[in-house]
Amino acid sequence: MSQPLIAALQNPALYPHPVDGFQVIETHISWVLLTGPYAYKIKKPVNFGFLDFTDLAARQHFCHEELRLNQRLTQGLYLEVLPISGSLEAPQLGGDGPAIEYALKMRQFPQSQLLGEVQARGELTTAHIDALAQQIASFHLVAPRVALEHPLGTPAAIMAPVTQNFEQARAMLSEKADLQQLDALQAWAESSFERLKPLLERRKAEGFIRECHGDIHLGNVTLIDGEVVLFDCIEFNEPFRLIDIASDAAFLAMDLEDRGLKPLARRFVSAWLEQTGDYAALELLNFYKAYRAMVRGKVSLFRLGQEQDAVQRAVILRQYRSYAALAESYSAIPSRFLAITHGVSAVGKSHVAMRLVEALGAIRLRSDVERKRLFGEQAAANQGQLSAGIYSQDASAATYQRLHELADAALHAGFPVVIDATYLKHAPREAAWHVAEETGAPFLILDCQAPESVITSWLAQRQNAGQDSSDATLEVIQAQQASREALSAEEQAHSKRVDTHESASLDSLIMRIRQRLPGL
Repeated sequence: MSQPLIAALQNPALYPHPVDGFQVIETHISWVLLTGPYAYKIKKPVNFGFLDFTDLAARQHFCHEELRLNQRLTQGLYLEVLPISGSLEAPQLGGDGPAIEYALKMRQFPQSQLLGEVQARGELTTAHIDALAQQIASFHLVAPRVALEHPLGTPAAIMAPVTQNFEQARAMLSEKADLQQLDALQAWAESSFERLKPLLERRKAEGFIRECHGDIHLGNVTLIDGEVVLFDCIEFNEPFRLIDIASDAAFLAMDLEDRGLKPLARRFVSAWLEQTGDYAALELLNFYKAYRAMVRGKVSLFRLGQEQDAVQRAVILRQYRSYAALAESYSAIPSRFLAITHGVSAVGKSHVAMRLVEALGAIRLRSDVERKRLFGEQAAANQGQLSAGIYSQDASAATYQRLHELADAALHAGFPVVIDATYLKHAPREAAWHVAEETGAPFLILDCQAPESVITSWLAQRQNAGQDSSDATLEVIQAQQASREALSAEEQAHSKRVDTHESASLDSLIMRIRQRLPGL
């Protein structure tokens, strides 16, 4: 019914702005009409079960929902909902007569700027991932919480679509190996669910079920005026949107890993955790990533019933198997370790820690971040002073205690951990070592070294950038050097010197850890 309308809308005279030309992008649920400066999105009158756009009033409602929900994340991209009046053959955009359809007006951007396209060209950078992590984390922190009495977000509601994925995929598979793999994946998901059920209940009670995005992947992120912008959230189905923020973040992590970008996935997760402080989500991360991978795999299988060509059917099955293998990888038992950095401020500890994140999948815990999460900016007047405010002896002890509590939780969740802190005193090093012993994880001290001239240069760069969490000054570094407690002989046996200004030294560290823990 709407095809004549889409054709008739390709008339420049209908628009109150210049039209550069028309291009139609069609998906299974909508048409997007590109005009040059603006795009107009029209929903198809379809019913797929998980969405129902068959009624005009429903299409109007969901256009307004799409506008409302996406304006939370974007500025100046989603503009207004316009009625289309007249007839299918002679429509009027924004006319006064009875509406025959509705269009969501958006600012148009080049499709080449979608991060999926940017990645395909090999142009995706760590800066893009860092900016995206910050945007998602900030959004999650303020997203409306789902009421405790709401039926969504309960353990049963979370598990229902997980089970449905397996049931629907099983009906479309016939080869024995595929079915056996699916059975093993379902058994792992069910046992994981039983183990995680108390945590899922706690997440609901503590307000981590929120009105999220629901569809975070590189295809729904673009660059506008050089800025990373997340758009196109789920508006048509509350169960897809009213979810745990950990599930929302897990989708992007899975998407990056599916694209072969595991270091960037780890970097994203690390940044998201640091900014939200939601380290309890770690225990859920692989469960949710596996769920997201199986959703993708199941959706790819839906095309099998519509495809008769043997070659294309083989392509579809290969795509499904790739997602199933990815889901299976999340069930593997990981190799864990606890590493702590050791060195003065600005010696390059954070860079070393991030390399362990990207190369080995470690969870980075930063003293500068957790200190301010504990105490806020209450001591701004004393910033950078070694023994005042949030840098007092008591505050530092509380910060190390918090870091060790988080490390213990991350290790129990099955992740290797690197704590990014100075650890210039023996007592906190001993406390960290105790965490490793209690969890049965190997312990490593990363003794970070660099020439004084390099440290001074890096400190100046960091201060000029003005974006780092550290408040250290040159005076603080000099005081740290004077008061540090040297590693004991026993500690030296568990330490590895890292010359942070030499890339080969860090490469050697990564190689040695991998040799010792081949599961990484």
